[in-house]
Parts: sequence; C-alpha cells; structure tokens
Amino acid sequence: MKVVIIGGVAGGATAATRLRRLDEHAEIVMLDKGLHVSFSNCSLPFRLSGAVDATDKLVMMTPQAFAARYAIDARTMSEATAIDRAAHTVHVRNLADGSEYDESYDKLILSPGAAAVIPPIDGIDGADVFPVKTVVDVDRLHTFLTSRGARRVSVVGGGFIGVEVAVNLAEAGYQVSLVEAAPQILATFDHDMVQILHKAMVDHGVDLIVGDQVSRFDGDDMTLASGRVVGGDAVVMAVGIRPNTAIAAAAGLDVTDRGLIRTDADYRTADPDIYAIGDAIEVTNALTGRPMALQLAGPAQKQARQVADHICGRTVRNTGYLGSNCIRVFDWNAAGTGLTAAQCEREGLRYDYAYVIPQDKVSLMPDASPLHLKLIFEVPTGRVLGAQAIGKGDAVKRMDVVATAIKFGATVDDLRDLELCYAPPFSNAKDPVNMAALVAGNLLDGDFRQVHVDQARGLVESGATIIDVRDPTAFQAGHLKGAVNIPLAQLRDRLDEVPRDRTVYLNCMTSQTSYTAIRLLQGHGFTNVVNMAGSMLGISLYEWFTDRTTGREPIVTGYCG
Repeated sequence: MKVVIIGGVAGGATAATRLRRLDEHAEIVMLDKGLHVSFSNCSLPFRLSGAVDATDKLVMMTPQAFAARYAIDARTMSEATAIDRAAHTVHVRNLADGSEYDESYDKLILSPGAAAVIPPIDGIDGADVFPVKTVVDVDRLHTFLTSRGARRVSVVGGGFIGVEVAVNLAEAGYQVSLVEAAPQILATFDHDMVQILHKAMVDHGVDLIVGDQVSRFDGDDMTLASGRVVGGDAVVMAVGIRPNTAIAAAAGLDVTDRGLIRTDADYRTADPDIYAIGDAIEVTNALTGRPMALQLAGPAQKQARQVADHICGRTVRNTGYLGSNCIRVFDWNAAGTGLTAAQCEREGLRYDYAYVIPQDKVSLMPDASPLHLKLIFEVPTGRVLGAQAIGKGDAVKRMDVVATAIKFGATVDDLRDLELCYAPPFSNAKDPVNMAALVAGNLLDGDFRQVHVDQARGLVESGATIIDVRDPTAFQAGHLKGAVNIPLAQLRDRLDEVPRDRTVYLNCMTSQTSYTAIRLLQGHGFTNVVNMAGSMLGISLYEWFTDRTTGREPIVTGYCG
C-alpha cells in the first residue's frame, strides 16, 4: 500500500507516523510546500518573548529524522498542485528547482492546513506586514524587529495568535497596540468573561482597541475606521486564516461555501480513497450535532490517528468535538470548553449559567487567588453545555474536568458529586467545579434567583434597591452607587430595613456572602430577594474596560479587583 500525505505538522505528520506504527511495509510519502514539515506552530509566538530562545527549537522533526526513524519519505518545498482522481496521482512542483512530477497513491490524505489572511487594505503593500503561521514567518518577524531596533509593534486581530503575539511582544519590552474589529478579543469566551482579559492586556501596557478596524496604512502607521492613528515600526497581521482547499475543490471534492472540505465520520471525502484532516475540514460539534470549523492542534492529531486507523482497517469512533481551548494572557490563565452562552443563544437552546468566584485553593496558601468560573447548563435537564474559567491559578485543570464530563453527557448533579483531588496547595475540599455545579443545581431547583454582571448597570441607573452585605470597611472601599450597606452580621437585627414591597438585590464581593443573606431573608419570609452573581468583583471587572475606553460614568464608587 502506498499512502501520500499532502501537508505535515499536526495533522499530516501524526497520520504518517501512526501509519508506520500500524504497517511496517506501507510506502509513505509526505509532501509539504514549506521549509519545515514538522514544527510546533502553537509555540511560534513564544519565540518573540524569548520563552523559546532559538528558532530552530521550533522544528520538531526533519525529513532526515522521518526517514531514519520511521522510513517515511518526507519532502519539503514540494507543492501538490493537482489531484488526478482517476489516475490516482498527485501533481507535484519542486519549489527548490522548479521541476514537476506525478506521484501515485493508493490512499491520499489531505492535510493542507490554512493560510494567514492578508486583507487588501489601502496602503498595505507599503507596510512591513508579517503573518505568524510558520517557523519562517516568526523568524522573519523576530529578525526584523531585532535588526531594525523596532520599538512599536501593531497587531491586527484579537484571536489566539494575535493575543499571544501581543502578549509575548509586550513581555519582550515592545510597545504593543492590538486592534480588533469585533467588540472583544477571543470569541471563544463570552463577553462578560473576556472583560477580565481586556483589563489584563491594558494593565500590562498593551494599547487594546476593540470595535474598530484598519482602513488605511501610511507606511507602518495605521489609520482606523474611527479616524484614530496607530503608529508603529512593524505590523503583525492575525485577522484569521483561509483553508488551503483549492486543490480539493479543483479535484471535484465536496467543499463548503466557507472553503472547508466535507468528510464522513471516517474523514473520507467524496472520493473513498481520499481522506482529509486538520484546519481545512468541517467537523461535527459534539453538543449540537452541527458542522463547524475547528482550527486546533489537538483535534487535528485525533483526526490524523483515526484516518491512519481507518486506512489500516481498524474501527474508528468519531464522537465529535467540543473545541476545548486555553491561553495565557500575562499572569492570567484562561480556558474554555463546549458551548459559550452566545452560541447557546444562536442555537436557540434553553440555558442558564452559574458564575462563581471561589479561591482556586485554600485561602491560607500564599498564592491562592480568585478563579472566575462560568458553568453553562441546559434548562430544565441540567445537562452541562460548556464552561469558561479565568484566573491566576489552574483554570485549565478545571476546564479539563468539565470537558471530560461533557463527553460523558454529564449533568450539573454529576459535576456536583465529582470526587476531585484535594490538598490545600492544589484546591479546596469543594473544588471550584463542584462549587459552580452546586450553584447551578440551586438555580435549577428554584432555590434562589440571580441577575448577572451585565445587568448591574441597568439596575443602578434605574434606582433599584441594592443591599450590600459586606462589612463597612469593604463597602467604603468601593460599592455600587445607591447601594445601602447592611452587613450580614447585622441583618437579622435590621430586617425592618429590608423592603418587602419591591425586588431587593443582594450584593457582596463575590456573591457568596450575598447568597447566605438571600437564604437568611428567605427564612424570614422574604420572597423578593435576588442575588447579584459575581457581585462587586465580577461587576468591577466587567465594567472597567468599557468605562476606561469610552469615558462613561462608572456605576461603582471604586473598582474592586
């Protein structure tokens, strides 16, 4: 059997090595048009800060190593330009010497990846614009910045690559501006949660501009649609990627309007002898059953292994994908899995969510810090739909737990009952995942009502009755305007100060003390009390970035956190 693979890196290289492990006698040819067939593309931004201290360390395997270890014929600078399905051949152009030839195959795997989008903005040809998609890309950028003595770098695009590039450049001492046309960076996080990361970017010196886009370049200076001018010595373009699927479309394979290759559950295309994997294909969302794009290395490697298994006659079980993801934004760790609340809205799902801010480990530990955790669940079933966590501690661990639970169809009750590891340096006896599930269960049971951080401004501006149950010192340090301070310890003796004829909103620092106050008041016959999820810490972080960038009047007397 002869298998030809178009494209390397996470998809192609994984498929090639898995094939070799399963079949020692197969002939395996891997074609890649770049200089490197196997490299850590997710690590590229970290070269800019020096966390990866040499460019060649980004290269994982050379063609010589593939040949010696796996008897795989890996050819770089070899561009597949056409597929002849009837003849079972791939036409290849050698980019080093210009020669061309046909390569035969029994099975063909397409792992062409995607190319960075460089939009046709006025004046862009006169700017020093760099994508960050390959080892060559990041080496060109790093060399340019260091050799030219550049100090100011503009990043266009607030997805994972854009944010990671901005963070690493800032950590290297550059003055960084990041421009994102959408109202927020990192669309895999809900608008309320991502405000924490907006603040982190600004706190670390990044000039973060959202809801605006580049309309013109004058050299490396950018004029935005708003008229604002952003100066720079270089521009990193990270506005998105475009699947490299022209060769598949030209061969008559099924390609969507978005340029993604359609496959079956075994990753076979419309041609049973041609498979496709990685950034260029459409995958199935495990929760909705709908097709989606998913450009992540982990899923690409899973697809690669399954394709190799199927080619070798093994059973493949395609269970779909959740899109679990994580990122470090300076000293904040952020992770998510499953559906966001915004996706639930678009899908028309009935859902609610619990937003909790427990300490990530026992508070006596010197490095304990708040962990913001949003758990999204279906109503009324309690099925877990997704979650997001952001904190300075181990946010990723918590999302790994939730991702695993979702894969097994868990409900919030299952999360509540999970027996997770505990010792003071690592967690609490009730892990934040357990805590979020407990709150979610209470909401499903109707034990209490809540409002979210994005509703706080409307309540304050409408003159709603808000009672803050923190101690007076904490209240004076910062509170919602118009709030009345009745400390929890005094609440039983001051019940006559709590109105019964209108809705009363309870607030504290993280909504745990206010929840206790809710229960206390319910025990005294109050039915009109509502908890403010996230409370002062969550509301402050939600409001801060927009207040700062728009100049609107704050709803707090002082920000917390």
